[in-house]
Amino acid sequence: MPLNCAVRAARDFLLQHRTDYEVAAAGFSWPEPPIYNFATDWFDGLAAENPDGVALWVIDGDQETKLTFAELSARSIATAHLLAELGLRRGDRVLMVLGNCVPLWELMLAAIRLGAVIIPATPQLSAADLADRVDRGGARLLVAAGAEADRFAHLSLPLGKIAVGSSAVGSSEEVTVPDGWVDYRRAYEFLGADGHLPGASKAGDLTLLYFTSGTTALPKLVQHTHVSYPIGHLSTMYWMGLQPGDVHLNISSPGWGKHAWSNVFAPWLAGATVLVYTYARFDPRQLLDVLAHTGATTFCAPPTVWRMLVQHDLASARHSLREVLSAGEPLNPEVIEQVRQAWGLTVRDGYGQTETTAQVGNPPGAEVRPGSMGRPLPGYRVVLVDPVTGDHRDDEGELCLSLDPRPVPLMAGYAERAGVPADELNAEAFAGAVYHTGDVVSRDADGYLTFVGRADDVFKASDYRISPFELESVLIEHPAVAEAAVVPAPDELRLAVPKAYVVLAEGYPPDAATARSILTYCREHLGSYKRIRRIEFAELPKTISGKIRRVELRDAEAARSASGERPAAEFRDTDPG
Repeated sequence: MPLNCAVRAARDFLLQHRTDYEVAAAGFSWPEPPIYNFATDWFDGLAAENPDGVALWVIDGDQETKLTFAELSARSIATAHLLAELGLRRGDRVLMVLGNCVPLWELMLAAIRLGAVIIPATPQLSAADLADRVDRGGARLLVAAGAEADRFAHLSLPLGKIAVGSSAVGSSEEVTVPDGWVDYRRAYEFLGADGHLPGASKAGDLTLLYFTSGTTALPKLVQHTHVSYPIGHLSTMYWMGLQPGDVHLNISSPGWGKHAWSNVFAPWLAGATVLVYTYARFDPRQLLDVLAHTGATTFCAPPTVWRMLVQHDLASARHSLREVLSAGEPLNPEVIEQVRQAWGLTVRDGYGQTETTAQVGNPPGAEVRPGSMGRPLPGYRVVLVDPVTGDHRDDEGELCLSLDPRPVPLMAGYAERAGVPADELNAEAFAGAVYHTGDVVSRDADGYLTFVGRADDVFKASDYRISPFELESVLIEHPAVAEAAVVPAPDELRLAVPKAYVVLAEGYPPDAATARSILTYCREHLGSYKRIRRIEFAELPKTISGKIRRVELRDAEAARSASGERPAAEFRDTDPG
């Protein structure tokens, strides 16, 4: 099966102009095949053209598994036969609750082959979360680790449950197959089997259902098609600077959109190797060892990981990296500078959502401006909308995507959420002939966009508008601050004042002297109206995907204000001494 010609031409255009943003942005257009299936129309083509190339490399402790494109293609076909035997059909939905094990990739390709719809989910979900995904997602089949079967006993699915154990064929690992579950290893009995599998898929048919991370409310259910992610991640590939033959390491948990971005579609669109490092507890030193051992050429990680890495001696770490990237939340300029000094590489920010692919970014060869997340990536037209009036603006506003023409990577829409009809959710998301991201950005004369904050997170203090991210970027420049989140604290005089919740770097005590040092630094580096006036040393509440839930901190401040309570670990700029 050859690679789809239209997708290949678009891919090759971006590769040809990977360091010429102006040409790429002006000349790129989305391929829009009416029939498309990523497994048969792309991945099998990679297997035919480069059968011995490594498609997947999973490192799990002392065990390493490498699969070529040809091997993974054959294994996904075998897995598709098992799924079909169990009754999974086109349009049926399968809930996958798996960590970074080899069967995850076999199953994703297999489900795509069948035209089934994948609901990825992280193993960290609670029982209620899992039940919600089965209910709202309409799942008919579950795939999960057999050793964790007790966690899924409350779930009933029409097509049953598949138990996954080992990540490698022929492994001697004991696999738990609970009563009533199907042993996933049966899939390998179909290796080399003949028989018809569906394959062709209408471009607009659903293939992925993602639950958002829910930073401000209950998760939304995002619907993606056979083209929106599988073709739409050409923009992600371009931002990352991926090339054929690259070895790409991404730190991300299955179940979230970013995993599909960087661990499935973008690398394989480029013909690169997906490298996966599995860990029970993240250890920056072990990650640096993996980079040295594997010769990874491209690396993407969320800001939390970068902030942990710079706490170590990066300058002495061996690596073969050409591209280093960050996504999920804006990365603070101070961290970017520390990496540049240690490795001579600039961490390039990118921006997107579960609802889209990478929309904005700093691609290879383009100027990286401190604090900016870059410019709109090829195939996207960005407009800024005043959140109050709805007017289009040049300087600052909500980042929105033009729907004329509608970008291929944009989700098909939301499904119903907690009694709110899908029509209502989508009417809000697509109001005014644009797609609303909910994020506020500023734009300079050259089109560079800088993140200001979630529309829900930006607040006023003394009638001045405050961007939490701007203040957090100053905070993290102080050597005592490992992580920070700024929220409004109610104040009788100013209505609200900026308060910082701070996670301290190793070796700094959570005392008044440390607080005074941080407050003094902020006073010297921020305008008076932006001054951080309160600090509390505490862990930051986060979603399972690692994003800070500022809504919890805001709610806590409101509750304390109402009760008159002051936390023992809070320090204020008005305190004596």
